[in-house]
Amino acid sequence: MGAGVGSRSSDDGGSSASHLEDLDVPGATFCVPDLTTFTRLDELGLIVVGQRLEPDRAVLACRVSEPNEWCRRCGCEGFPRDSLVRRLAHEPFGWRPTVLEITIRRYRCTGCGHVWRQDTSAAAEPRSNLSRRALGWASEGLVVAHLSVARIAEALAVSWNTANAAVLAEGRRLLIDDPARFDGVRVIGVDEHVVRHEALLFRMEVRDLQRFAVVAVG
Repeated sequence: MGAGVGSRSSDDGGSSASHLEDLDVPGATFCVPDLTTFTRLDELGLIVVGQRLEPDRAVLACRVSEPNEWCRRCGCEGFPRDSLVRRLAHEPFGWRPTVLEITIRRYRCTGCGHVWRQDTSAAAEPRSNLSRRALGWASEGLVVAHLSVARIAEALAVSWNTANAAVLAEGRRLLIDDPARFDGVRVIGVDEHVVRHEALLFRMEVRDLQRFAVVAVG
């Protein structure tokens, strides 16, 4: 019998078989570790190509998954001209702020000379400092976990004004600007509670009591 297959333990005299060759085989439910999918950046059209861990934050170097090398004006193919780096705050992992450093290619059209850059609208709004995942995390933290804006700003490593403006804009987009937010609602409850006791900051929530969902925040 081959070594490690069906052999008895010489230490404890047990009768259980020891299959040494199976110890390094992961279970069928596991896959190869992938930092891109772990941080959910594939949902934002990004691929992680490097990481740098600092004492107060984690920095992920990313590139855009789609090359976007065709001119939107004349349809000719463009060639890479140069690149730039866009920095975005991303959702934190283990309460450590996560920063994305996205290398974005700029192209020049071989036909009309038009210059453009890779599209990053899936990752963030055009002038936003927060990724779309960071916006979702901040909104959920405020509404569900009852985090203060100061705590959210600290976790994202951005200023209070940046976090507050982003959360208000996202809440307006998801709730106030949605004409169908009250569809199917039959009972509404209004709850006002203190967010920060030391500053006596209050927040009012309008909830759909049938679906237990927040439909407005003030």
